[in-house]
Amino acid sequence: MNLLLDTHVFIWWRSTPRAIRRATRDQIAGANAVYVSLASAWETAIKISLGKLKLDDDFESGVADSGFDPLPIAFADINGIATLPRHHGDPFDRMLIAQAQLRGLTLVTSDQFFARYNVPILWT
Repeated sequence: MNLLLDTHVFIWWRSTPRAIRRATRDQIAGANAVYVSLASAWETAIKISLGKLKLDDDFESGVADSGFDPLPIAFADINGIATLPRHHGDPFDRMLIAQAQLRGLTLVTSDQFFARYNVPILWT
C-alpha cells in the first residue's frame, strides 16, 4: 500500500503518535511508500507564520527523519483540482485529494470530508 499523509497526521506522527490509532500507525510503518505532500509543508508554514502552530523541528527534516518521501506538486495535480466537486473548500486538502487520485494513493486522515471523494482512505 502507498500512502499519502494528511497534514495533521504527519504532525501527529512527529509529535503525538498516540493520536493515531495503533492499527493505522502499524500500516504507516509497514507501507511500501509513505508520502508527505509539499502542500502540507506550505500549509504548515502558513500556520507557523500566523502563530497557530509550532513544530519541534524543520518540516523537511521531519519528513526525512520519518523515512517518508516528499511529494512534489505537479501541473497535473493542479489541473486535477479543477475537476473535483466542491465538497471541501480547503485548498490544501483539495490538493491532497487530487494528488491521491492521480497517483493511486491511499489518504491517511481523520477529516470526514475526504469520504465524499473517490479516493481510498485509511482512518486515523
